[in-house]
Amino acid sequence: MSCCGPATLALAAAPAGAQGGPSREEIVLASHRIGEGLWQTDLSVPAVHCGACMRTVENALGRIEGVEGARVNLSTRRVSVRWREGADPSAFVPTLAAIGYPAHLDDPAADERDETLSGLVRALAVAGFGAMNIMLMSVAVWSGAEAGARDLFHLISAAIALPTIAYSGRVFFSSAWNALSHGRTNMDVPISIGILIAFGMSLYDTLNSGAHAYFDAAVSLIFFLLIGRTLDHVMRERARTAVKGLARFAARGVHVVHEDGRQEYLPLAEIVPGMTLMVAAGERIPVDGEIIAGQSDVDCSLVNGESLPREAGPGTSVEAGTLNLTGPVTMRARAAAKDSFLAEMVRLMEATEGGRSRYRRLADRAASLYAPFVHAAALVTFVGWMLVGGGWHQSLTVAVAVLIITCPCALALAVPMVQVVAARRLFETGIMVKDGGALERITEVDTVVFDKTGTLTLGALALTNAGDIAPADLAVAAAIATHSHHPHARAIAAAAQDRVRLAPVFDSVGEHPGLGLEATAAGHVYRLGRAAWALSDAGGITGTVLSRDGRLVAAFAFADRLRPGAQQAVRALKAEGLGIVLLSGDRSDEVLRLAAELGIDECAGDLVPGDKVAALAALAAEGRKVLMVGDGLNDAPALAAAYASMAPATAADIGRNAADFVFLREGLGAVPAALGLSRAAQVLTRQNLALALVYNAIALPFAVLGFVTPLVAAVAMSSSSVIVVANALRLGRADGGAPEPGRRAARVSEAQA
Repeated sequence: MSCCGPATLALAAAPAGAQGGPSREEIVLASHRIGEGLWQTDLSVPAVHCGACMRTVENALGRIEGVEGARVNLSTRRVSVRWREGADPSAFVPTLAAIGYPAHLDDPAADERDETLSGLVRALAVAGFGAMNIMLMSVAVWSGAEAGARDLFHLISAAIALPTIAYSGRVFFSSAWNALSHGRTNMDVPISIGILIAFGMSLYDTLNSGAHAYFDAAVSLIFFLLIGRTLDHVMRERARTAVKGLARFAARGVHVVHEDGRQEYLPLAEIVPGMTLMVAAGERIPVDGEIIAGQSDVDCSLVNGESLPREAGPGTSVEAGTLNLTGPVTMRARAAAKDSFLAEMVRLMEATEGGRSRYRRLADRAASLYAPFVHAAALVTFVGWMLVGGGWHQSLTVAVAVLIITCPCALALAVPMVQVVAARRLFETGIMVKDGGALERITEVDTVVFDKTGTLTLGALALTNAGDIAPADLAVAAAIATHSHHPHARAIAAAAQDRVRLAPVFDSVGEHPGLGLEATAAGHVYRLGRAAWALSDAGGITGTVLSRDGRLVAAFAFADRLRPGAQQAVRALKAEGLGIVLLSGDRSDEVLRLAAELGIDECAGDLVPGDKVAALAALAAEGRKVLMVGDGLNDAPALAAAYASMAPATAADIGRNAADFVFLREGLGAVPAALGLSRAAQVLTRQNLALALVYNAIALPFAVLGFVTPLVAAVAMSSSSVIVVANALRLGRADGGAPEPGRRAARVSEAQA
């Protein structure tokens, strides 16, 4: 169950200016135009934790004059505010602070440490230590200690409980107080009331030599709730790194050539259109622009997902974030950094992640209905007992028992425990899950969209006609190819590893950026590269060739290899009734060929990242829920935009970060396996929620009628939590504790891997 309040542990002090907020000028400098007289400002709102927080923040900002709309990204805890030119954006931060959500201008480059997780772990450790020691005292009391010894044990328990509750309980107290002080309620309100009243009454009875004290109930309550809160936080936080990973593809600065020939290294933010820039081999293109001098190969996988580099020379357009591979080039900037292709990719990622974070998980939906019920039950119980003459002490004792016995411990553990066990079972099958919400989303998908290169295929070129080339000629080509990192050169070298000894000793070997390799031996000139460059008369020959003194020696053919299990995975998914679509940045003819080979009816090629996101949006508009499986840099926005997503471990870092699932083994059987195990986990999750609710339905009447003391309520509450945990662990059995489709899919994946 998620935290439904804006505060977690002690809220960190807001950055400078958070009280009054940054000035209009500061915000404008940190914002960017999005067209049609609109600006966008990104704010970091660390206190946002759940769907209720999102709605509160968005509604508050939407009421500010001149604001067109606001959208919260729950994963990154940022809000993007769209406002009309002429509006006053300086009201954004004070407005959020007034409703209990301190905010500051977002810095995408900042690498924030997860202080919340550290605080939760510390609070959990303190609560566990306190609960263990108080339970030891309680055992002595339950065993029939005399009045003097009983009072001493109660006092010692109080001395342990006070600092434990003060430290570990602030996770709930600060959230509850923040909600109440701004006219709202959340799940932490009844929790906090139950803990404080139980402690207060126990302390009163201890000081008055009462027979009962419930310090163990209060501290155990905190301990069990913190287990669920910590597990849930861990699962959610795994989804926050994709945008930061994409931002790291931006260059920090670039060498600028001024009109007088003087060179200067400037930060990326100071680059403006029209500047002349120098980009060395191995550096990333800093901004969108056009090559004006030099020849090179450019890795455009960020744009089209293909591992084959593109030849770049004067007149070639290049995009920010692509990698200059083989030679230095001079380029003219066409756009500022904030308006470049890479910046658009980052904005696309943020928008799509924000859309996914609006999904309300099952526990969130249950919790939103649970809090009002708990409040009402405790209040009605107290008033009812007062009306029948129970007295304030007895009435309050019964009301506390109601609060404790209906405490959402089992509800808090129901979802995180299943997700953690499911994550372990998936890992044993070779699949890592990053976002617990994805375990729910993937069970609802009805369409699977595959990328081509690196997903359905391995993304590694192989020489396909090695048998048609004379061993001596292949040895010459391989010996030359070892001097380059070009994909074609690596494929040739790999195909002839045991034949290099047949090659002559070269006098020299040099690389011509964008063209190929040239070597000399015994008075002959060998060239390995583009046919038009290597041959004196290409005569219509294209592709990669080996020439000697301008004459053709050998021509090379390359192909990508199909990923193991691809055909079986597509058939298995079709058998489950899922639609299959192939979207790729590769050439349309290659996409059509592969789609026909795998039996995929829907496909499209020559797509850039925005096209893939648009295609997913079109599928969503048809009411389809899409699982995206991709690996490339260009797939990251699509992976984030999809309803659920998967990537292989060989994917680019940004692709893995954007995906919900990462499969570690080579076989593509991980896709149906993840579907099967996630469906099994969903069944157990619903069972756990039902168990928690049935427990409350049975226990509540006994508590309301006064048959349950707070101590018995705490034991019953703990028992329900143990039952929920035990049910979740069924998924960890050898057969997964899952329905047959889940076990069958897991076995298929393991066999194919």
